[in-house]
Amino acid sequence: MHCAYFERGTCRSCGWLADPYADQLQRKMARCQSALTGLGGVWLPIVPSPESAFRNKAKMVVCGDASSPCLGILDAHSDGIDLSSCPLYPTAITDAFEPLKQMIRRLGIPPYNVKKRQGELKYLLITVSEDDGSLMVRLVLRSDIWIERLRADLSKMMADLPHLAVLSVNIQPVHQAILEGEQEVILTDRETLTVHLNGLPFHLRPKSFFQTNTRVAEQLYATARSWVAEVAPAHMWDLFCGVGGFALHCADVIPGQVTGIEISAEAIASAQQSALELGLKNVSFYALGANEFIDQAVSLPQMPALVVVNPPRRGLGVGLCAFLDESVVQTVIYSSCNPESLARDLAMMPGFELVKAQVFDLFPHTAHSEVLAMLVRVR
Repeated sequence: MHCAYFERGTCRSCGWLADPYADQLQRKMARCQSALTGLGGVWLPIVPSPESAFRNKAKMVVCGDASSPCLGILDAHSDGIDLSSCPLYPTAITDAFEPLKQMIRRLGIPPYNVKKRQGELKYLLITVSEDDGSLMVRLVLRSDIWIERLRADLSKMMADLPHLAVLSVNIQPVHQAILEGEQEVILTDRETLTVHLNGLPFHLRPKSFFQTNTRVAEQLYATARSWVAEVAPAHMWDLFCGVGGFALHCADVIPGQVTGIEISAEAIASAQQSALELGLKNVSFYALGANEFIDQAVSLPQMPALVVVNPPRRGLGVGLCAFLDESVVQTVIYSSCNPESLARDLAMMPGFELVKAQVFDLFPHTAHSEVLAMLVRVR
């Protein structure tokens, strides 16, 4: 992939970009295998990604001033670097940058200045549905004083950006590098962006977590479904389920109950909407933290033979690892964005052994990896 920003040294977010992609894949595979050295298991071939235009989401820092806004990142001096032509984004996203800059100029919204700790507009987040190119746009502002002006400008914005489906404002008032605040105000009639993976609908809300690489995410979920089908459990839990990716993909190979658990109520609402649309009677989703759910699950009369987990980078942690290790669960399918925390968690679950693993390159040109691992009880 050619990137003028990388060549000029103005952006090094894709730290491995100088290496040929085939070499990146080999290096990534080796790093993941090294992190899990001594744990056994068969390693399946790494799943590659398109090298460019693979991201379905852009998170842009807004800099400059209202008359000349800059969308991109901050450099080491907290000055803005415009990345409007970043090749990681598909055309549907890059084409949206200029109409959004025009909106900022038209309304005179002052970008937030980190050094001066002044201004309003901190971030601009855009998510695209590859189904039809429709967009969800979020403006992260320090206060709500711009909401009515944005609402009044909505028809003009939608004329300039005809693929705009969902527009929301998030209020994040603190002078810290925190992406979003608690308050979210949706300005459009539509509240969700619909994205299909492997033919299944996912209805994304502004705060919903969703994998940023649609094509590779499809392969990740399809692989997990095939592994679950191999085990053929009666019931299944999906912990840290997000908008229900694993649960919804596996529902048709589970004869009994599929239970999805996620702390985000917004993500659970999305998962429930998808399950309802698909007519899935054996899938239930609950807005609970995984450890909170486990505390309740101890008293359940029946536990599933298989659990899927997809924790954040920090991993499962001591308590959840101990629970799984001491439970009657026979198989754990672990999707990890951090091989190091995956290795730590596996070391805390000696009752399981690693049977097979596969790397999915959700994050090309970087050191980040997604590893799907199957663990089977040995004692």
